Amino acid sequence: MDAMPISDGLPGNVTEQMRNATMPKASSTVVCYSPMMITTNGIWQGFNPLEFSLPLFILQTSIIVVTTRLLVLVLRPFRQPRVIAEILAGVLLGPSVMGQIDTWANMVFPMRSLLTLETVAHLGLLYFLFLVGLEMDIDVIRRSGKKALFVAIAGMSLPFCMGVATSFIFRHQVSRNVHQTSFILFLGVALSVTAFPVLARILAEIKLLGTDLGRIAMSAAIVNDMCAWILLAIAIAISEADNAALSSLWVLLSGVLFVLFCFYAVRPGMWWLVRRTPEGEGVSDMQVSLILTGVMLAGVCTDAIGIHSVFGAFVYGLVIPTGPLGVVLIEKIEDFVTGLLLPLFFAISGLRTNVQKINDPITVGLLVLVFVMASFAKIMGTIIIAALYTMPFREGIALGFLMNTRGLVEMIVLNIGRDKEVLDDESFAVMVLVSVAMTTLVTPVVTGVYRPSRRLVGYKRRNLQRIRHDSELRMLTCVHTTRNVPSVLSLLELSNPNKRSPIFIYALHLVELTGRASNMLAAAAASSASKQSRTRSGSSLPPVTEHIFNAFENYERHTGGVSIQTLAAVSPYQSMHEDVSVLAEDKHVSLIVVPFHKQQTVDGGMEPINPHVRGFNESLLSTSPCSVAILVDHGLSAAAARMATEHHVALFFFGGPDDREALAYAWRMVEHPGVTLTIVRFLPPDYRSRSVSRSTYRPSVDSDSLAITISTEGKSEQEQDEDYLNEFRARNHGNEAISYAMRMVANSEETVAAMRGMDNNLHELYIVGRRPGEVGSPMTAALEEWMENPELGPIGDMLVSSDFSMSVSVLVVQQYVVSAEPAPVPAPAASSDPVRQYVSNANQRPSAASGAYRTSAASAANSRWSGSGGTVGF
Repeated sequence: MDAMPISDGLPGNVTEQMRNATMPKASSTVVCYSPMMITTNGIWQGFNPLEFSLPLFILQTSIIVVTTRLLVLVLRPFRQPRVIAEILAGVLLGPSVMGQIDTWANMVFPMRSLLTLETVAHLGLLYFLFLVGLEMDIDVIRRSGKKALFVAIAGMSLPFCMGVATSFIFRHQVSRNVHQTSFILFLGVALSVTAFPVLARILAEIKLLGTDLGRIAMSAAIVNDMCAWILLAIAIAISEADNAALSSLWVLLSGVLFVLFCFYAVRPGMWWLVRRTPEGEGVSDMQVSLILTGVMLAGVCTDAIGIHSVFGAFVYGLVIPTGPLGVVLIEKIEDFVTGLLLPLFFAISGLRTNVQKINDPITVGLLVLVFVMASFAKIMGTIIIAALYTMPFREGIALGFLMNTRGLVEMIVLNIGRDKEVLDDESFAVMVLVSVAMTTLVTPVVTGVYRPSRRLVGYKRRNLQRIRHDSELRMLTCVHTTRNVPSVLSLLELSNPNKRSPIFIYALHLVELTGRASNMLAAAAASSASKQSRTRSGSSLPPVTEHIFNAFENYERHTGGVSIQTLAAVSPYQSMHEDVSVLAEDKHVSLIVVPFHKQQTVDGGMEPINPHVRGFNESLLSTSPCSVAILVDHGLSAAAARMATEHHVALFFFGGPDDREALAYAWRMVEHPGVTLTIVRFLPPDYRSRSVSRSTYRPSVDSDSLAITISTEGKSEQEQDEDYLNEFRARNHGNEAISYAMRMVANSEETVAAMRGMDNNLHELYIVGRRPGEVGSPMTAALEEWMENPELGPIGDMLVSSDFSMSVSVLVVQQYVVSAEPAPVPAPAASSDPVRQYVSNANQRPSAASGAYRTSAASAANSRWSGSGGTVGF
């Protein structure tokens, strides 16, 4: 049967209604449920599906999820976290907006359906708090030092005291008809908490997760979150003090015993399970099921103790070791919990938020005043700590607003307070709305106040042609998956690193920002954990990042002349190229190496890795502050290729800046004792009839000069090609590892035929420029019209097509064309530029050479290479 008429004294929670149904009170409500009214027999038999619990629950869930997702899309341009959309979706569907329509309120969200919805919502909340505890790395607190700890203490104690003091002064106005002590305590906890999961998403969205500011905020939020749960447990215990004098003490002691049991009994058991799992194998499904069942058991225990069930789930997730076990558990349930179940909890909060109950302006004004005062106290406390640690004032303000991030934990505190009848409907609605308003302000205020200054970096070594082939080289290698690593390491080995010409490598693991907390926290840990700390205290990185870092670090240990710094960057693919460009400029990188967006399959074909990788490569090519190379792996990563003692490399030279850059990289490779280089130059038949300026190369008197002493001022691209090729020939005279072949081709068909005529089985790597020769040259014009991959250029696209050998890897190089260089601007203090602190370590290394770049007018003599075809030895 339907619910009987209810009185105005209805408690705010359906569970409380059912409890009161057994009590002989005048205001008690009896709600009866038919055990047979779960599933319907169908509309064709005259039944309304919405009168049955299961169809109604499915409809409610669908409406909540769809509304939440639509609001996420609407708020995305404003860079608002998803929690704002989830809370607003609940308010929109609740009595404040849609609930004003009687048909909607009685058919879609009737009172009798809330018990089912609330039960499933709390189950989702249980598992989400388990995930939050699972994703928290307690080691982050230890690594962050005292600064984050003091920020957390100041950011929690000051607003707590301010909130308690202000609410105590106005207690008669804002806490009528409720337990005043419990009200003040609950309000203090709600005002002082920082939403750790929401903060992680905000920091990742505004690209501060890997900065010093982001790491301090994350570490402080973890401390703040843990303290909030302790205060919440105390507040719940005190709120039950009316029943028995010692009940709150027993609740606290039982809670402490539960926490000790989890840390000293459950955690060793989890470590035993991890050690029993064989290397390379995952945790079995049965073990995962038992662990997930433990979440509910932990919730039952704390609920029986008298603390909310989510406290047990949070502590249970906290004691599970980070690593493969934690990753498996996150991957199993995160999407289902955060995408489907968690929005139900926010919908319940919204259904409880009735704006029409806000009718006392004095109460509303005082509550808003309490909230503003507490938020101001949190900002001031953070600024004071920042000043003590000589952090800039703007950085302190940004940190203060970040610590004011509200979200799930505050919603839990407010809901528990309402369930315990510590908060009335009016106070609950006001606190929900001002919390949403405060969290909405965080992103625009932080991005407006904290703007790391982008100075013009005046370094000149932005491409390989401007540095000597045997001098120090700084490279940035980007990898998306573990499959990219072997080919990159093979390319580094061919680059001939040694003590005379060292290579500084910044190995960057690119992690897509998906909105999941796991990859954001992993990237934050990757950017903050050094090799020593990860070796000493165990790694908190996900397996993929850990394997990538280990591969590069092992290569560094076994190879001389290489220094590697491993980093991780988390960002949406749409803006990931900006992070890479900033890092390259800060590190004075000369070359960025990125993998092609397709990888080779077992049958030799090519399949896309990720459709967004291609867009990332194209964006990086257009915005990079230095030269870029795209590596297409067709076997370079194979063990046989890496173990070979002799490597055959071919360079196709059509002319132009990109081809000269490709030659500069091949020049470095040819210093390797096991590399044999073949240069194939493609020329039009009328090349000899063209007017080429008589310019010769004169070797520099100073053999240690860092610059290539060829003047390019006023010269055509064709003249620059001749000069650079002459320099290459002069400096490598007598080197039998280098051979030169010339091909006269009149059109694209002859170009393709000449390349087909080469022995593909001999070479393992082709090096080409992305924009070969002159624009519109007949040698490549037809190829440009049929390009499938414009980011590779016409020659690179042809070489990776299925018409050519699938056993030769291709390196496509684009030169950063140096224009008039801006004068170097002095760098600001390190503490005022945390974006650069994020990537600062290797810049402290002394350069291998410190000579200035010099250009001089070269002497003149005919620089043309002899021979019209065949192979010419150097």
